[in-house]
Amino acid sequence: MDLTEISVFIFDVDGVLTDGRVVCYESGEQVRTFLVKDGYAIEKALQLGFRVAIISGGAQEGVRKRLEFLGIKDVFLGVKNKVDVLNSYVKKHNLAFKNILYMGDDLPDFEVLTLCGVATCPADASEEIKHISNYISTKNGGNGAVREVIELVLKSQNKWSITNNRANG
Repeated sequence: MDLTEISVFIFDVDGVLTDGRVVCYESGEQVRTFLVKDGYAIEKALQLGFRVAIISGGAQEGVRKRLEFLGIKDVFLGVKNKVDVLNSYVKKHNLAFKNILYMGDDLPDFEVLTLCGVATCPADASEEIKHISNYISTKNGGNGAVREVIELVLKSQNKWSITNNRANG
């Protein structure tokens, strides 16, 4: 697993950026919670010139607003076929799969994980996803798994620093 080659982070949402729980209100609104520390690491990666994208089957507008607040411009929600979206994204931006770290937690992420250079998952991912992952976070989804893998990459590239930390989280 060569983290020095990574220039793109792609994440699923439910079970990765969130703990996978959904609070449902009578209005039909479905609310998720995000960890600010994950958000901070995403902003830091963006500030350093890394690409960050989201590919998720969920399509809640509140999720989109959170991701846009963090500065993520490549947000694909309501996705039925993650491989098609990944292939299109790679082609559009002239990327190499070997430079992509993807984090997913469940079966809809399986094929995408097999295509990317570094396949990662949270500690509480499904067994099938753990089996094919190059790295299993010590943290559960929504509880710092995203921060952990971003930090690992940035540290491997000597880009993690306690100076110039202006991200909002």
